[in-house]
Amino acid sequence: MFPEYRDLISKLKTSDHHFQRLFDKHNELDERIQRMEQGIEPGTHEQIETLKKEKLLLKDQLYDLLRKASAATT
Repeated sequence: MFPEYRDLISKLKTSDHHFQRLFDKHNELDERIQRMEQGIEPGTHEQIETLKKEKLLLKDQLYDLLRKASAATT
């Protein structure tokens, strides 16, 4: 996710608690969605779609934080 911000992500994960929490939640949702899609964890199509929407919202929030942090360092 966001390879162009790889270094900034590493920095923010250690220095920004809010960013770290959002990043971890995004990854947890991603793993859960994959388990549901593979049939490892039970889940309906509707549940999976809801989780995907939540994950996308988190991704948008992370991207916004990355853009702001990048602009602040430039």
